[in-house]
Amino acid sequence: MLCAERMQRIVQAIILGLIMGLAGSKMFAAAFILTFAMMLMLFIAGVTGFCPGLMILKKIFPPCECGETKEQ
Repeated sequence: MLCAERMQRIVQAIILGLIMGLAGSKMFAAAFILTFAMMLMLFIAGVTGFCPGLMILKKIFPPCECGETKEQ
């Protein structure tokens, strides 16, 4: 089942794919701006623990279980 943290990683992968597409179509300014914005947000989230995107996703999806283990 999708949880907020996994969904955040999926959204990040989609954004990185969009950036690659922009760079491939020679829209380097837009690719640079999106890359810089994503780097800034990831840095702020890493240093402070504040992530607005994750807060929004936690309202839509349940948070992931920290000690989640699957038994077979």
